[in-house]
Amino acid sequence: MKTSFTISGNIVDVVKERIFKGKITVEQGKIVRIDEGEVDSDQYIMPGFVDAHIHIESSMLSPVEFAKASVIYGTVACVADPHEIANVLGIEGVRFMIKEGESVPFKFFFGAPSCVPATSFESSGAKLTSLEIEELFKNKEVSFLAEMMNFPGVVFNDVVVMTKIAIAQKYNKPIDGHAPGLMGEQLKTYADAGITTDHECMNIDEALAKIEHGMKIQIREGSAAKNFDDLISLAKTHSDKIMFCSDDKHPDDLLKGHLNLLFKRAVEYGINPIKVAKILSYNPIKHYSLNVGLLQKGDFADFIVFDNFDSFNVRATYINGEKVAEDGKSFIQSNKNTACPNLFNVLPLEIKDIQIEAKSNLIKVIEVEDGQLYTKAVIEKAKIENNFVVSDTDADVLKMVVINRYIPSKPAIGFIKNIGFKQGAIASSIAHDSHNIVAVGVSDKDIVKAINSIIDVKGGICVVDEKGVQVLPLPIAGLMSDKGIVEVANLYESINNRTIALGTSLKSPFMTISFMSLLVIPELKLSDKGLFDGIEFSFTNLFA
Repeated sequence: MKTSFTISGNIVDVVKERIFKGKITVEQGKIVRIDEGEVDSDQYIMPGFVDAHIHIESSMLSPVEFAKASVIYGTVACVADPHEIANVLGIEGVRFMIKEGESVPFKFFFGAPSCVPATSFESSGAKLTSLEIEELFKNKEVSFLAEMMNFPGVVFNDVVVMTKIAIAQKYNKPIDGHAPGLMGEQLKTYADAGITTDHECMNIDEALAKIEHGMKIQIREGSAAKNFDDLISLAKTHSDKIMFCSDDKHPDDLLKGHLNLLFKRAVEYGINPIKVAKILSYNPIKHYSLNVGLLQKGDFADFIVFDNFDSFNVRATYINGEKVAEDGKSFIQSNKNTACPNLFNVLPLEIKDIQIEAKSNLIKVIEVEDGQLYTKAVIEKAKIENNFVVSDTDADVLKMVVINRYIPSKPAIGFIKNIGFKQGAIASSIAHDSHNIVAVGVSDKDIVKAINSIIDVKGGICVVDEKGVQVLPLPIAGLMSDKGIVEVANLYESINNRTIALGTSLKSPFMTISFMSLLVIPELKLSDKGLFDGIEFSFTNLFA
């Protein structure tokens, strides 16, 4: 493993914001000399990229396979929130992610999930207590307090919430935020409590308000939620206050690219390439105090080599002086003995279990918008057959089911608009944040078939259509596969294509439905316990 060498080219210095020709000398993984002067090379050398906020679980890959895939595109580090697996397996889930991450030459910086469960209005597989959060900080296992989604708890000074914040401050750890739409005095209270970032801004006004209160904005471009186009102008006015992040990245998207795509888009938008490089490296490294190099003498040799700023082809990626990828090939090895911890204890359903008797001609419906996690609560006329409310494809109002996967329970029923299916059903054990089983479909028969297919494999995603059933098993906590990205991405893409053929216009239907049980984002959602009003923060009746 070669970690001592010299390399020459156009060096991108994000600290002094300049580009110069020179030679870098690396010894035992660290930069020991940088000599400025003419060299016989036109290639560029730049600090590696850092994803400022991501849930590795959303890639459906283990940390090892995620690292193996992302280094190809110049990513050297991730600020990762493991709250998905923590909701399933608690502190042991967090430790599983850390252990897996430590087995590869990639820089994972995991946080202590702050909201497990996210609310008391849903059933999770585990809890992460204040004592366990302190244990993670005390043993230096984690680097930050992950997104504080319970912003009402901060605003109204909830004892449990404020205790977790106090613990993070005791260990001098940054605290991530998650407060979509929060403005005014409540935003001030939230920021003043010590919240330092937010990745949930939907427009410039909201982002600027949060910046004014001292928060950094993580511009998100994931598989479902996409805010890059709405917020990228901040790079021209507040480049020192922003970072780029994925939040959630599906395997088929990751196979096509990672932060390199955002670099190219930002440059094409007109942002100075050095500023973009700084946003993707310097800003998150300094904010989170990450042990990642910035191409300075004494730093770890964490950098990328690329051809030019126009085509921006990443030729090689180095971490701690080790070449981990070159010309589209990753040198990170798969873990053939990946553990598959899980928690799945749910009984198969029958059609009668999801039938709902009509109590009114009007129902409250979750209305989705493609690319957004925020939903609207609308009133629709119920389609009633044999005194049961059923899906109405003409009105694009489909039945949605969420069922507790940790203990045998009665499923919760709701209805959702703008999914677009004309036939079939889909189901998934990826359902933020507690990861119960969520399903949407046209007929009760297909919905039940999809849910039972997920139960059979103890976690995964599934589509039911006229061809039958297709399933992607996710044996690691019902969230991640133990296979490589190509196999996972190809199967996911096949399932996704069959799902799109059901009639949806959603770009990422599985990612969209996975957020329909995320109660902390208004206006209307469905948990395993029932229909939930995210404005009033309480359960509501299906019938209007």
